[in-house]
Amino acid sequence: MTSSLDERLAEATVGALELFGVYLGTRLDLYRTLHDGGPQRVDEFAKAAQVDPRYAREWLEQQAVAGLIEVDDPTRPADERRYQLPAEHVATLLDEQHAAYVAPFAELIVGVAQSLDDVVVAYRDGTGVPYERYGPSFRQGQGAINRPAFSTDLTGRWLPAIPDVHAALCAPEATIADLGCGVGWSTIALARAYPQAHVIGVDSDAASISEAVGHAEQEGVNAQFVESDAAHLPRLGRFDAILLLECLHDMARPGDTLAACRAALKDGGSVIVVDENVASEFIAPGDLIERMMYGWSIGHCLPASMAEQPSAALGTALRPAVVNELAASAGFAGSEIVDVDAGFFRVYRLR
Repeated sequence: MTSSLDERLAEATVGALELFGVYLGTRLDLYRTLHDGGPQRVDEFAKAAQVDPRYAREWLEQQAVAGLIEVDDPTRPADERRYQLPAEHVATLLDEQHAAYVAPFAELIVGVAQSLDDVVVAYRDGTGVPYERYGPSFRQGQGAINRPAFSTDLTGRWLPAIPDVHAALCAPEATIADLGCGVGWSTIALARAYPQAHVIGVDSDAASISEAVGHAEQEGVNAQFVESDAAHLPRLGRFDAILLLECLHDMARPGDTLAACRAALKDGGSVIVVDENVASEFIAPGDLIERMMYGWSIGHCLPASMAEQPSAALGTALRPAVVNELAASAGFAGSEIVDVDAGFFRVYRLR
């Protein structure tokens, strides 16, 4: 039996507050301090983390109450208890390339929360909220939450599931465009997986491109990054593959973007779209994925896409029929869904 609405909203409030605790733990590197230092008293932890002892105690107690960390004996005096990060929570909170790493959800939530007053205005006047208004928390959280899948599954499973595309990208002098590359983790993965290819990451957000360049330098990967509108893609060259990873639904003019992609393709080239794995039709009540995607949509994806007018105003719940319609309007024969399990995502091929 489902809980009553008042209980559900109370639980949601607790969940949001606990995500704020995760945000503090991430931004202040508190989980890393626990992981590296082993069981610690409040004073030891505060000194190692370089935070105020009273704040340290409150955060540790909150995290222990929430079950995110462990305390040796809750009955001991506050200054004698020892806290530690359980081994089974390390992947979720610290391992940036592990599939279970979902701590960046906290940064995403904070990014949306700090922009909600602007979203209120947009709802009233029908405008939007520019992507950059969501700040570094959202930008970095978005890059981090997608990094595990884009760093491993993209080149390890998704592209190999399209054998002719994979083969073309393995060939000497192959060319790849990663459109809407964000902070660059997908572009870096492509450059590493296809070292003979020329890989370009393209994004219209200057701050994202700046971070992407830094990430590529840190990773020692030879990838090019360009700040550019998607419509200008043909000016950058012709490509064997153009990827749009979790960004088509955010675009104000997705049809124009796909038309530009088609114009920039080499003969026989393909556009690979990875977007949300929502239901094929609207359903209500929805499952966890539907609820999550609509949640992102009302506070971020729709307002961000409507910041530029005119806008297709797609929203996060981008369904296969809409992708097919957009592909056809851009001159493609349509879209086909790639037979690969991509978790929260669905993989399309346009050719």
